[in-house]
Amino acid sequence: MEEKKDRAYFRKLANQLIFDLSDEEADDIIREFETLNSQLALLDAVDTDGVEIMVYPFEDDTDFLRKDEVTNVITQEEALANVKDKIEGHFVLPRVVK
Repeated sequence: MEEKKDRAYFRKLANQLIFDLSDEEADDIIREFETLNSQLALLDAVDTDGVEIMVYPFEDDTDFLRKDEVTNVITQEEALANVKDKIEGHFVLPRVVK
């Protein structure tokens, strides 16, 4: 079984992700993490011997994806017709400054 994650573990992880956790937030995450681990343990306990692996929960011959069809195509000139600034066929937008 995986080692128990404590408040320090989650605070260090949050710090690495560049945010801080209060003790209450860390405790909430610990409870959620323990709940998730117990749910995963239940899934691990399910006997799947003899069950065929599948990618989709449908029959193999099910056509559930739409066909890619090219429709309503406009030219580059039409796409750029109302653009204020353009260079070499591309939109020119104001620079985003932090």
